Amino acid sequence: MKQMSVLLFGCSLLAGCNSVNEKSKSVEKPNIIFILTDDQRWDALGYAGNNIIKTPEMDQLASEGVYFENAFVTTPICAASRASILTGLHERTHDYTFQRGNLKKAYMDIAYPVVLKQHGYYTGFYGKLGVEYPDAENLFDRAEIYDRDYRYNDYRGYFYKTIDKNTVHLTRYTGYQAQEFIRNTPANKPFCLSLSFSAPHAHDPAPEQYFWQRKSDILYAGITISPPPLAEGQYFETQPKVVREGFNRTRWYWRYDTWEKYQHNMKRYYRMISEIDDEIGAIRNLLKKKGIADNTVIILMGDNGYFEGERQLAGKWLMYDNSIRVPLIVFDPRENQHFDVNDMVLNIDIPSTILDIAEIESSIAYQGFSLVPYVKNGQYEGKRKTILIEHLWEIPQIHSSEGIRSEKWKYFRYRFINAPEELYDLQNDPMEIHNLADDPEYNMVLHAFRKELEYKTNKYYNAKLASDFVPPEDINMGF
Repeated sequence: MKQMSVLLFGCSLLAGCNSVNEKSKSVEKPNIIFILTDDQRWDALGYAGNNIIKTPEMDQLASEGVYFENAFVTTPICAASRASILTGLHERTHDYTFQRGNLKKAYMDIAYPVVLKQHGYYTGFYGKLGVEYPDAENLFDRAEIYDRDYRYNDYRGYFYKTIDKNTVHLTRYTGYQAQEFIRNTPANKPFCLSLSFSAPHAHDPAPEQYFWQRKSDILYAGITISPPPLAEGQYFETQPKVVREGFNRTRWYWRYDTWEKYQHNMKRYYRMISEIDDEIGAIRNLLKKKGIADNTVIILMGDNGYFEGERQLAGKWLMYDNSIRVPLIVFDPRENQHFDVNDMVLNIDIPSTILDIAEIESSIAYQGFSLVPYVKNGQYEGKRKTILIEHLWEIPQIHSSEGIRSEKWKYFRYRFINAPEELYDLQNDPMEIHNLADDPEYNMVLHAFRKELEYKTNKYYNAKLASDFVPPEDINMGF
C-alpha cells in the first residue's frame, strides 16, 4: 500500500511539473545563488549580534537584504534537512534520512534545481549534496559533489582537493568552482548556482575536529570567548538518560569538556565561518566585475543548528532552539530595501522562494511557501502560527523526537522511549529551562499542543498520498 501511495504521489508531482508555466520572457530573469553552510547556527553571524565572529560579507547581505531572525529547520540533521531544502517537504513526507537508501525519484523530480533546469535556467552545484541519489551530478548542467573525506582522521579530511596541483581547503575549492561557473555561464540563460560548503562542520574522525586555512591563524587570537549559557551540570542532569549517554554528550567530550578545548574549538569554528565569508566576498566582486550583480539574488542559510556546549552537549539532533534555529538571508538587489523579519520561516520555504524569484509559476504542492512577500514588503499575511519539528532517524545514540513550536510555546516529546514531555513558554523562558509539562496550570496548553502535533504528523505523513498532498492548516488553539 505504501509503495502504491508513493507511485501515485510521483504521478501527481510529475503532472504538477508538466503544468509549470513561465511568466513572460520579456523581463530578464534574475540569476540566483543559494549558499548552504554546514552546522552554522543562527547566532554564528555578526549581524545576529555576535560581537566576536567576523562575517562582514554575510552581515552586508543581511543589512541590505532581508534577515530572518526566526528561521528554523524542520529536522535538525543534515541528511533530512538537505532533502527538505531540495524538495520543500517535511521529513515525514519525503522519508529521507541516514540509512534509508536513496531519496525517491518522485521527490527529486520536484527539487528546485530540477524544475529550474526544465524551465531554461543554467544550473550548477558544488559541494555537499547530503542526500543519496543515483547520478546526482547529472541533475545539473555543471556539478561536482564532494564532502569531507572520511578516509582520513586528520587535516586531509578537509585538504584533499587541488587547484593547479596545489592542495587546498574545501572552502577555497568550493569558492573557486563557484567563480569558474559564473565566468562560464551562457550569456543567453539565467543561472542558479547552489553552493554547499562542508564548513564549519567538524571533521569528526579527527582528534583536532576543526581545520582551517593558514591565512586564518591570526583570527580570534588573544580573544577569550565567554562560556556557554546553561553549562552547569544541573542542566545536563535534567536530560533523559539516552541523551546523557548519546552522541550529544560524546561530542561534548570531543570539543568542549575543558575550558582550553572550548576556547580552541570555538575559535576554530569561527575561523571556518569567516573563510566562507571570504569566498562570498570574492563571488560578489566577480558578479560586479561581470556586470550582473544587480540581477543576482543571493540566499544564505544553515542546514541545522548547533550546540556549543550548552547543557554540556554538542552537535544537534534535539528539539531545542540550539538545534533547529539557523541563519537565513535573502538579498535581492532589485528591491533595494531592507527588512528584519520576526516571523517563523523554514528550510522547506527555499524551493517555493527560488521558483518565485525565477518567475516560474508552479502547481507543485510544496509544503513551504515563498518568502518573496517578505522580500518585497517585509511581511506576509499568511505567516505561520506553528511549525512541526521532527527527527525521525532512530539509533541508540540519537533518539527520535518530534514537537511543535509557536512564537510563544515549544512542545516536544521523544518517540520511542519513556521520557517526560517538555513544554516551554518561550516568551518568558527563551533558554528553555523551566519545563511546564507537569504543571497542572498548563494542562490546556499541553493538550492543545499534543493535538496540534498529532494533526500535523498525520497530515504530513498522509501527504505521501496523491489525494491528500496538501499543506495542512494550523489549528486555532486560541492562544
